[in-house]
Amino acid sequence: MGLLTRRHCLLGAGAWAALAQLPAQAGAQIEEPLIDSVRSALQAAVNELSPPEPIFASTDSRLQYLRWLTATSDKLRKRMPDWEVRRDFLQTLWYEATRAGLEVSLVLGLIQVESGFRKFVISHAGARGYMQIMPFWTRVIGDGDPGKLFHMQTNLRFGCVILRHYLEREKGNMYLALGRYNGSRGKPQYPNAVFAAQRQWVFQAQEQI
Repeated sequence: MGLLTRRHCLLGAGAWAALAQLPAQAGAQIEEPLIDSVRSALQAAVNELSPPEPIFASTDSRLQYLRWLTATSDKLRKRMPDWEVRRDFLQTLWYEATRAGLEVSLVLGLIQVESGFRKFVISHAGARGYMQIMPFWTRVIGDGDPGKLFHMQTNLRFGCVILRHYLEREKGNMYLALGRYNGSRGKPQYPNAVFAAQRQWVFQAQEQI
């Protein structure tokens, strides 16, 4: 789909001080040097407070997106009952995954495995939010505030950019990239779990409205 971007103001609600620290199925990403493009992408996410609003190059591409949004929202309703929260989450996830050149269904599968779609979850290793981002990533970009990892767009941007970074390091091998993301490179359990979860989020033609 052709995509341009525009920002609209929608501030996140709730203070992260009252978050529920439930266990998450996350490993531990390893701190490492970043190339400038990755660092810039992460910094931009920290500076943005509002979710991206997609603008489409054609009516067909917009209809395709709306069909995906409707079908995926129906699947996600039990985990995210509030429609506005669910819409903003899916809109932002679609944008960030597409921006990073990742399959949207794969990112949804990763989030299901990592956090069970819980925004404020913290793992035993200290990883935070939907995509279970390690706090050291905020130090890498010079911000150092791990609380920002509970902001929806920041968390999704970090997760997608980091996964893309690992995918490039692994020369396109998603199995190894997922293992690196989870800190379990070379072990099959985590990549296989993400691939299995991904199948639940693949958008099928029969789901179109």
